[in-house]
Amino acid sequence: MTPSANQTYILTLSCPDRRGLVHAVSGFLLERGGNIEEAAQFNDHATGLFFMRVQFACGAHDYASLQADWAAFAQPYQMRWGLHAAAAPMKTVLMVSREGHCLNDLLFRHKSGLLRLDIRAIISNHRDFYQLAASYDVPFHHIPVTAATKPQAEARQLEIIESEGAELVVLARYMQVLSDAMCTRLEGRAINIHHSFLPSFKGARPYRQAHERGVKLIGATAHYVTAALDEGPIIEQDVARADHTDTVEDLAARGRDTESLVLARAVKWHSEHRVLLNGHKTVVFR
Repeated sequence: MTPSANQTYILTLSCPDRRGLVHAVSGFLLERGGNIEEAAQFNDHATGLFFMRVQFACGAHDYASLQADWAAFAQPYQMRWGLHAAAAPMKTVLMVSREGHCLNDLLFRHKSGLLRLDIRAIISNHRDFYQLAASYDVPFHHIPVTAATKPQAEARQLEIIESEGAELVVLARYMQVLSDAMCTRLEGRAINIHHSFLPSFKGARPYRQAHERGVKLIGATAHYVTAALDEGPIIEQDVARADHTDTVEDLAARGRDTESLVLARAVKWHSEHRVLLNGHKTVVFR
């Protein structure tokens, strides 16, 4: 009998490496009637850590019993792990300022069935995209931000994020620097798109910085948000060619497509539980 979608799960884990881990995980699933559909693992010899992602079908046990059994199994191995229903779309909040290309791309991909998301809200410090949000039937929250009102604005943003149960927050060209406190609250579940190939050209106006240096490649970087500006673990990057005839405006126009593609990849991989944190780096099981 073919398992239904709601009986398919994704297990992610990381732990100190040791012999027999793959055998132990597959044995656990076999004993509970699980059928492995997809599996990937990685040994980081530099850190001595083992990473694994397994998609499996199981009709003999429900989510609660699998979770309880796995928690007891994982403890002796010192595992950091997650167990997710594969069919469940990830509850997501999008944040944007006045550059709408990444927002528009994500909304279109989601509407087209290319991203397994449940987009619960759009938050912006400007009103520019309230009509775009309405066209996709997504609630739009306009929360202005000034230096004086930033604490209150972030408190309201967090209230929306938590009330919607957001598992993912995407800064789709949201151009306000988040406070350290907010970064801590969103650790591991907020993705930013930076319009340069990090670690080059951090901070503001990276296309102008790139133009002044006469680079031959421009890029975009999707990374997890941390309190250190543009320093979070990198999920995905890509580049586009540049030459001496390009103006700053040319670079910015060409870079928009790269930014949209890079962010969409990162969001897709995160929503499919393919990204595992490895210190200041990531392991991405594509």
